[in-house]
Amino acid sequence: MTQYAFEFAGLLAVFSVLMVVPGADFVMVVRQSVVHGRRAAIITSFGIGVSLLFHVSYTILGIGLIVSKSLLLFSLIKWAGAAYLLYLGVMALRAGPMELAPVDVQDGGEAKKISAMRCFLTGFVTNALNPKAVLFFLPLFTAMVSHETPAAVKGVYGLLMAVVLITWFVGVSMFFTMASVRERFVAWGRWFNKATGMIFIGLGVKLATVQAG
Repeated sequence: MTQYAFEFAGLLAVFSVLMVVPGADFVMVVRQSVVHGRRAAIITSFGIGVSLLFHVSYTILGIGLIVSKSLLLFSLIKWAGAAYLLYLGVMALRAGPMELAPVDVQDGGEAKKISAMRCFLTGFVTNALNPKAVLFFLPLFTAMVSHETPAAVKGVYGLLMAVVLITWFVGVSMFFTMASVRERFVAWGRWFNKATGMIFIGLGVKLATVQAG
């Protein structure tokens, strides 16, 4: 049991460093926080966490190796992810002036216009359609997790990593839904939409250039 604890500690240390590096997930949670409020951002965070379990699952099953070695499969995922990010970017650029949605989960009004399922799927799809996750989890598990470690233990690793990821993004959600922080972003109005739109488009273009290992 001790060896698993040390193994997971090393895995989590590397994962934690990479987790806080801003990417599409981070931009999405920030946007959800500012535009739709705390409830939407937190549910989106759970979607991202569950998507991580999806990546870990196929890595454990060995499907990640197949995808990383298959140019066709990797390209399909890559272009689907790039297209989704470009779509998010275009929608953000086309968005009108923002209204400050209620922050609290219990508040009504504007924050209720986006459903919980839509928030969850937004987070899940944003992370799931990222082929860089294939190139990340496969070498990470290969390098830091022994092939003798039972699949069930690897599954526990993935579950705990998902909990850590959700906790991180819930923290991001709480910060960016603080009244003083949100008001600054909302004051930028269309400029915030244009900025996030351009970031999504940039990430989509960058994703389109990713090569399989």
